[in-house]
Amino acid sequence: MAVVTPFRAVRYAPSAGSLERLVAPPYDVISPLERERLLARDPHNVVHLTLNESEEEAGRLFREWLAEGVLVRDGQPAVWAVAQDYVGPNGVPRTRQGILASLRAEPYERGVVLPHERTHAGPRESRLRLLRAARAQLEPIFLLYDGAPPASLPGREPDLAVEGTRLWRVEDADVVAAAFADRQLLIADGHHRYETALAFHQQEGTRESAQLQAMLVSTGDPGLEIFPTHRVFSGRPDIALVGEELGGVEKALERLEAEPYDRAAAVAVRSGAMTLVHGDTDELDVELVDRFGHEGISYTPRWEEAVAAVETGRADVAFLLRATRIEDVFARARRGQVLPQKTTYFYPKLLSGLLFHPLEP
Repeated sequence: MAVVTPFRAVRYAPSAGSLERLVAPPYDVISPLERERLLARDPHNVVHLTLNESEEEAGRLFREWLAEGVLVRDGQPAVWAVAQDYVGPNGVPRTRQGILASLRAEPYERGVVLPHERTHAGPRESRLRLLRAARAQLEPIFLLYDGAPPASLPGREPDLAVEGTRLWRVEDADVVAAAFADRQLLIADGHHRYETALAFHQQEGTRESAQLQAMLVSTGDPGLEIFPTHRVFSGRPDIALVGEELGGVEKALERLEAEPYDRAAAVAVRSGAMTLVHGDTDELDVELVDRFGHEGISYTPRWEEAVAAVETGRADVAFLLRATRIEDVFARARRGQVLPQKTTYFYPKLLSGLLFHPLEP
Protein backbone atom coordinates (compact mmCIF):
# COMPACT_ATOMS: atom_id res chain seq x y z
CA MET A 1 0.00 0.00 0.00
CA ALA A 2 2.72 2.50 0.94
CA VAL A 3 5.18 3.52 -1.80
CA VAL A 4 8.56 3.87 -0.08
CA THR A 5 11.71 4.39 -2.16
CA PRO A 6 15.39 5.36 -1.82
CA PHE A 7 16.27 9.00 -2.54
CA ARG A 8 19.35 11.02 -3.42
CA ALA A 9 19.77 13.02 -0.26
CA VAL A 10 21.26 16.47 0.04
CA ARG A 11 23.37 16.92 3.16
CA TYR A 12 25.96 19.21 4.67
CA ALA A 13 29.45 18.85 3.19
CA PRO A 14 32.23 18.09 5.69
CA SER A 15 33.66 21.51 4.91
CA ALA A 16 30.49 23.14 6.29
CA GLY A 17 31.72 22.42 9.79
CA SER A 18 30.61 20.41 12.79
CA LEU A 19 27.09 18.96 12.57
CA GLU A 20 26.54 20.00 16.19
CA ARG A 21 26.58 23.61 14.97
CA LEU A 22 24.34 22.95 11.98
CA VAL A 23 21.44 20.76 13.15
CA ALA A 24 18.40 21.85 15.17
CA PRO A 25 15.09 20.54 16.50
CA PRO A 26 12.07 20.58 14.14
CA TYR A 27 10.68 24.02 13.36
CA ASP A 28 7.48 23.58 15.37
CA VAL A 29 9.14 22.92 18.75
CA ILE A 30 11.62 25.83 18.67
CA SER A 31 10.84 28.79 20.94
CA PRO A 32 11.56 32.36 19.75
CA LEU A 33 14.51 32.55 22.16
CA GLU A 34 15.94 29.22 20.97
CA ARG A 35 15.49 30.31 17.36
CA GLU A 36 17.65 33.38 17.93
CA ARG A 37 20.30 31.27 19.63
CA LEU A 38 20.38 28.76 16.75
CA LEU A 39 20.51 31.49 14.10
CA ALA A 40 23.54 32.97 15.84
CA ARG A 41 25.25 29.61 16.32
CA ASP A 42 26.30 29.28 12.67
CA PRO A 43 25.45 31.16 9.45
CA HIS A 44 24.58 27.79 7.90
CA ASN A 45 22.49 26.38 10.76
CA VAL A 46 19.41 24.67 9.37
CA VAL A 47 17.11 27.12 11.17
CA HIS A 48 18.13 29.70 8.54
CA LEU A 49 16.11 27.45 6.21
CA THR A 50 13.34 25.99 8.38
CA LEU A 51 12.44 29.11 10.40
CA ASN A 52 13.52 32.01 8.23
CA GLU A 53 11.28 35.09 8.50
CA SER A 54 11.01 34.91 4.70
CA GLU A 55 10.22 31.59 3.05
CA GLU A 56 11.50 33.01 -0.25
CA GLU A 57 14.83 33.92 1.38
CA ALA A 58 15.06 30.39 2.81
CA GLY A 59 14.61 28.94 -0.67
CA ARG A 60 17.28 31.26 -2.05
CA LEU A 61 19.69 30.23 0.70
CA PHE A 62 19.09 26.54 0.04
CA ARG A 63 20.01 26.95 -3.63
CA GLU A 64 22.95 29.21 -2.76
CA TRP A 65 24.36 26.69 -0.29
CA LEU A 66 24.10 23.99 -2.95
CA ALA A 67 25.90 26.16 -5.50
CA GLU A 68 28.65 27.06 -3.00
CA GLY A 69 29.19 23.47 -1.89
CA VAL A 70 27.94 24.00 1.67
CA LEU A 71 25.38 21.35 0.76
CA VAL A 72 26.12 18.41 -1.54
CA ARG A 73 23.87 15.84 -3.17
CA ASP A 74 24.56 12.14 -2.94
CA GLY A 75 25.38 10.43 -6.23
CA GLN A 76 23.22 7.36 -5.56
CA PRO A 77 19.78 6.93 -4.00
CA ALA A 78 19.63 5.32 -0.56
CA VAL A 79 17.47 4.55 2.40
CA TRP A 80 18.95 5.12 5.82
CA ALA A 81 18.87 3.19 9.08
CA VAL A 82 18.46 5.48 12.09
CA ALA A 83 19.13 5.00 15.80
CA GLN A 84 18.29 7.64 18.40
CA ASP A 85 19.70 7.29 21.92
CA TYR A 86 17.69 9.33 24.39
CA VAL A 87 16.52 9.75 27.96
CA GLY A 88 12.79 10.40 28.10
CA PRO A 89 10.86 12.76 30.39
CA ASN A 90 10.55 9.84 32.82
CA GLY A 91 14.34 9.53 33.11
CA VAL A 92 14.59 6.12 31.40
CA PRO A 93 17.33 5.71 28.72
CA ARG A 94 16.19 4.12 25.45
CA THR A 95 17.22 3.69 21.80
CA ARG A 96 14.61 4.13 19.08
CA GLN A 97 15.30 2.69 15.62
CA GLY A 98 13.76 3.43 12.25
CA ILE A 99 14.18 3.78 8.51
CA LEU A 100 14.55 7.14 6.74
CA ALA A 101 13.32 7.04 3.15
CA SER A 102 11.23 8.78 0.50
CA LEU A 103 7.46 8.31 0.80
CA ARG A 104 4.85 9.07 -1.84
CA ALA A 105 2.12 11.24 -0.32
CA GLU A 106 -1.33 9.71 -0.76
CA PRO A 107 -4.68 11.39 0.00
CA TYR A 108 -6.08 10.22 3.32
CA GLU A 109 -9.17 8.70 1.68
CA ARG A 110 -7.00 6.01 0.08
CA GLY A 111 -6.25 4.62 3.53
CA VAL A 112 -2.50 4.30 2.93
CA VAL A 113 -1.42 7.03 5.34
CA LEU A 114 -3.68 7.77 8.30
CA PRO A 115 -3.86 11.00 10.35
CA HIS A 116 -4.81 11.14 14.00
CA GLU A 117 -4.83 14.87 14.77
CA ARG A 118 -6.43 17.99 13.33
CA THR A 119 -4.31 20.59 11.55
CA HIS A 120 -4.54 24.39 11.26
CA ALA A 121 -4.44 26.55 8.16
CA GLY A 122 -1.65 28.92 9.27
CA PRO A 123 1.18 26.38 9.56
CA ARG A 124 0.10 24.67 6.32
CA GLU A 125 0.25 27.92 4.38
CA SER A 126 3.70 28.80 5.76
CA ARG A 127 5.11 25.34 5.00
CA LEU A 128 3.65 25.46 1.49
CA ARG A 129 5.39 28.78 0.75
CA LEU A 130 8.65 27.27 2.00
CA LEU A 131 8.19 24.13 -0.10
CA ARG A 132 7.55 26.18 -3.23
CA ALA A 133 10.62 28.34 -2.55
CA ALA A 134 13.08 25.56 -1.71
CA ARG A 135 11.60 22.80 -3.88
CA ALA A 136 12.88 20.38 -1.28
CA GLN A 137 11.54 18.66 1.81
CA LEU A 138 13.75 20.18 4.49
CA GLU A 139 12.53 18.09 7.43
CA PRO A 140 11.24 14.52 7.75
CA ILE A 141 7.88 13.53 9.13
CA PHE A 142 7.51 10.62 11.57
CA LEU A 143 5.25 7.64 10.80
CA LEU A 144 4.47 4.31 12.47
CA TYR A 145 3.68 0.90 11.03
CA ASP A 146 2.78 -2.51 12.45
CA GLY A 147 5.19 -5.40 11.99
CA ALA A 148 8.87 -6.17 12.19
CA PRO A 149 11.41 -3.71 10.73
CA PRO A 150 12.82 -4.70 7.33
CA ALA A 151 16.45 -4.16 8.33
CA SER A 152 18.64 -4.17 11.40
CA LEU A 153 21.30 -1.62 12.24
CA PRO A 154 24.56 -2.19 10.34
CA GLY A 155 27.46 -3.44 12.43
CA ARG A 156 29.83 -0.64 11.42
CA GLU A 157 30.47 2.96 12.25
CA PRO A 158 27.59 5.27 11.22
CA ASP A 159 27.85 7.53 8.20
CA LEU A 160 26.43 10.42 10.23
CA ALA A 161 26.37 10.88 13.99
CA VAL A 162 25.34 13.85 16.10
CA GLU A 163 23.63 14.44 19.48
CA GLY A 164 22.78 10.78 20.06
CA THR A 165 21.43 10.24 16.53
CA ARG A 166 23.22 7.85 14.15
CA LEU A 167 22.52 7.21 10.45
CA TRP A 168 23.77 4.46 8.13
CA ARG A 169 23.27 4.05 4.39
CA VAL A 170 21.50 0.70 3.98
CA GLU A 171 22.60 -2.03 1.59
CA ASP A 172 19.80 -3.51 -0.54
CA ALA A 173 17.78 -0.31 -0.30
CA ASP A 174 15.19 -1.51 -2.80
CA VAL A 175 14.55 -4.67 -0.75
CA VAL A 176 14.02 -2.57 2.38
CA ALA A 177 11.69 -0.18 0.56
CA ALA A 178 9.65 -3.05 -0.92
CA ALA A 179 8.90 -4.32 2.60
CA PHE A 180 6.47 -1.41 3.09
CA ALA A 181 4.32 -2.23 0.06
CA ASP A 182 1.66 -3.89 2.23
CA ARG A 183 1.95 -1.60 5.25
CA GLN A 184 -0.50 1.02 6.44
CA LEU A 185 1.19 4.06 7.97
CA LEU A 186 0.07 6.28 10.83
CA ILE A 187 1.35 9.85 11.10
CA ALA A 188 2.93 10.28 14.52
CA ASP A 189 4.43 13.76 13.96
CA GLY A 190 4.18 15.95 10.88
CA HIS A 191 0.48 16.25 9.97
CA HIS A 192 0.92 19.82 8.70
CA ARG A 193 3.93 18.91 6.55
CA TYR A 194 2.17 15.85 5.13
CA GLU A 195 -0.90 17.87 4.13
CA THR A 196 1.40 20.53 2.70
CA ALA A 197 3.05 17.86 0.54
CA LEU A 198 -0.37 16.81 -0.76
CA ALA A 199 -1.24 20.42 -1.63
CA PHE A 200 2.13 20.96 -3.33
CA HIS A 201 1.74 17.85 -5.47
CA GLN A 202 -1.78 18.86 -6.43
CA GLN A 203 -0.36 22.12 -7.80
CA GLU A 204 2.81 20.71 -9.39
CA GLY A 205 1.67 17.31 -10.62
CA THR A 206 5.14 15.88 -11.24
CA ARG A 207 6.49 12.51 -10.09
CA GLU A 208 8.97 14.23 -7.79
CA SER A 209 6.47 16.64 -6.22
CA ALA A 210 4.57 13.77 -4.57
CA GLN A 211 7.55 12.72 -2.46
CA LEU A 212 8.48 13.60 1.09
CA GLN A 213 11.10 12.50 3.57
CA ALA A 214 9.76 10.06 6.17
CA MET A 215 11.08 8.39 9.30
CA LEU A 216 9.37 4.97 9.61
CA VAL A 217 9.28 3.28 13.01
CA SER A 218 7.70 -0.04 13.95
CA THR A 219 5.04 0.06 16.67
CA GLY A 220 6.91 -2.91 18.16
CA ASP A 221 10.22 -1.07 18.48
CA PRO A 222 11.40 -1.34 22.12
CA GLY A 223 12.57 2.26 22.03
CA LEU A 224 9.22 3.66 20.90
CA GLU A 225 7.48 5.40 23.77
CA ILE A 226 4.49 7.73 23.91
CA PHE A 227 4.49 10.20 26.77
CA PRO A 228 1.42 12.01 28.11
CA THR A 229 0.72 15.67 27.50
CA HIS A 230 -1.01 17.19 30.52
CA ARG A 231 -3.65 19.92 30.23
CA VAL A 232 -3.60 23.19 32.18
CA PHE A 233 -6.55 25.63 32.23
CA SER A 234 -6.29 29.30 33.20
CA GLY A 235 -9.24 31.65 33.61
CA ARG A 236 -11.57 28.68 33.89
CA PRO A 237 -13.20 28.65 37.35
CA ASP A 238 -16.30 27.26 35.62
CA ILE A 239 -14.83 23.76 35.28
CA ALA A 240 -16.83 21.62 37.71
CA LEU A 241 -15.46 18.25 38.81
CA VAL A 242 -16.98 15.22 40.51
CA GLY A 243 -14.79 12.30 41.56
CA GLU A 244 -12.79 10.60 44.26
CA GLU A 245 -10.58 12.79 46.41
CA LEU A 246 -6.96 11.63 46.49
CA GLY A 247 -3.84 12.37 48.54
CA GLY A 248 -0.48 13.66 47.31
CA VAL A 249 0.43 13.94 43.65
CA GLU A 250 2.74 10.91 43.48
CA LYS A 251 0.12 8.61 45.04
CA ALA A 252 -2.49 10.15 42.75
CA LEU A 253 -0.35 9.34 39.71
CA GLU A 254 0.14 5.76 40.93
CA ARG A 255 -3.62 5.42 41.31
CA LEU A 256 -4.17 6.82 37.82
CA GLU A 257 -1.71 4.38 36.25
CA ALA A 258 -3.51 1.49 37.96
CA GLU A 259 -6.83 2.39 36.32
CA PRO A 260 -7.94 0.09 33.47
CA TYR A 261 -7.61 1.56 29.98
CA ASP A 262 -11.14 0.59 28.93
CA ARG A 263 -12.43 3.78 30.54
CA ALA A 264 -11.08 7.34 30.48
CA ALA A 265 -9.51 8.67 33.67
CA ALA A 266 -7.53 11.71 34.77
CA VAL A 267 -6.29 13.37 37.94
CA ALA A 268 -7.74 16.87 38.29
CA VAL A 269 -5.50 19.19 40.27
CA ARG A 270 -7.00 22.18 42.06
CA SER A 271 -5.47 24.29 44.78
CA GLY A 272 -5.21 22.00 47.80
CA ALA A 273 -7.10 19.11 46.20
CA MET A 274 -6.60 16.23 43.78
CA THR A 275 -9.53 14.35 42.31
CA LEU A 276 -9.70 11.16 40.24
CA VAL A 277 -12.30 11.75 37.53
CA HIS A 278 -13.66 9.19 35.07
CA GLY A 279 -15.08 9.36 31.60
CA ASP A 280 -17.03 6.91 29.51
CA THR A 281 -16.15 3.38 28.49
CA ASP A 282 -14.07 3.30 25.27
CA GLU A 283 -13.18 6.98 25.75
CA LEU A 284 -9.58 8.17 25.88
CA ASP A 285 -8.24 10.38 28.66
CA VAL A 286 -7.67 13.23 26.18
CA GLU A 287 -11.27 12.94 24.99
CA LEU A 288 -12.52 13.21 28.57
CA VAL A 289 -10.65 16.49 29.10
CA ASP A 290 -11.59 17.73 25.61
CA ARG A 291 -15.19 18.05 26.85
CA PHE A 292 -14.12 21.23 28.67
CA GLY A 293 -13.14 22.91 25.41
CA HIS A 294 -9.93 24.79 24.60
CA GLU A 295 -10.46 28.21 26.13
CA GLY A 296 -7.53 29.02 28.43
CA ILE A 297 -5.78 25.72 27.74
CA SER A 298 -2.05 25.09 27.63
CA TYR A 299 -0.03 21.89 27.49
CA THR A 300 3.04 20.40 29.13
CA PRO A 301 4.68 16.95 29.10
CA ARG A 302 5.86 17.47 32.69
CA TRP A 303 3.35 16.85 35.45
CA GLU A 304 5.50 18.94 37.80
CA GLU A 305 4.91 22.01 35.63
CA ALA A 306 1.17 21.37 35.50
CA VAL A 307 0.91 21.04 39.28
CA ALA A 308 3.10 24.10 39.87
CA ALA A 309 0.88 26.22 37.62
CA VAL A 310 -2.08 25.49 39.92
CA GLU A 311 -0.17 25.80 43.19
CA THR A 312 1.21 29.23 42.25
CA GLY A 313 -2.20 30.51 41.16
CA ARG A 314 -1.31 30.80 37.46
CA ALA A 315 -3.94 28.20 36.58
CA ASP A 316 -7.34 27.15 37.95
CA VAL A 317 -7.10 23.46 37.22
CA ALA A 318 -4.71 20.98 35.63
CA PHE A 319 -5.47 17.50 34.34
CA LEU A 320 -2.77 14.85 34.63
CA LEU A 321 -3.20 12.15 32.01
CA ARG A 322 -1.84 8.73 31.16
CA ALA A 323 0.06 8.18 27.93
CA THR A 324 -2.25 7.34 25.04
CA ARG A 325 -1.65 3.80 23.81
CA ILE A 326 -0.54 3.54 20.20
CA GLU A 327 -3.00 0.72 19.50
CA ASP A 328 -5.87 3.03 20.50
CA VAL A 329 -4.60 5.79 18.22
CA PHE A 330 -4.21 3.36 15.29
CA ALA A 331 -7.69 1.88 15.88
CA ARG A 332 -9.38 5.28 15.82
CA ALA A 333 -7.38 6.40 12.79
CA ARG A 334 -8.53 3.32 10.89
CA ARG A 335 -12.13 4.24 11.75
CA GLY A 336 -11.52 7.73 10.36
CA GLN A 337 -11.65 9.44 13.77
CA VAL A 338 -9.54 12.51 14.46
CA LEU A 339 -8.35 12.96 18.03
CA PRO A 340 -7.83 16.15 20.07
CA GLN A 341 -4.69 18.21 19.63
CA LYS A 342 -1.61 16.83 21.43
CA THR A 343 -3.15 13.42 21.99
CA THR A 344 0.33 11.95 21.64
CA TYR A 345 3.78 13.14 22.61
CA PHE A 346 6.53 11.27 20.80
CA TYR A 347 10.01 11.88 22.11
CA PRO A 348 12.64 12.50 20.90
CA LYS A 349 11.99 14.49 17.75
CA LEU A 350 14.20 13.71 14.76
CA LEU A 351 16.84 16.38 14.26
CA SER A 352 16.53 18.71 11.28
CA GLY A 353 19.57 19.21 9.08
CA LEU A 354 20.72 15.60 8.81
CA LEU A 355 19.31 15.01 5.33
CA PHE A 356 17.31 17.09 2.86
CA HIS A 357 15.03 15.61 0.19
CA PRO A 358 15.12 17.57 -3.10
CA LEU A 359 11.97 17.47 -5.24
CA GLU A 360 13.74 17.92 -8.55
CA PRO A 361 15.57 15.23 -10.59
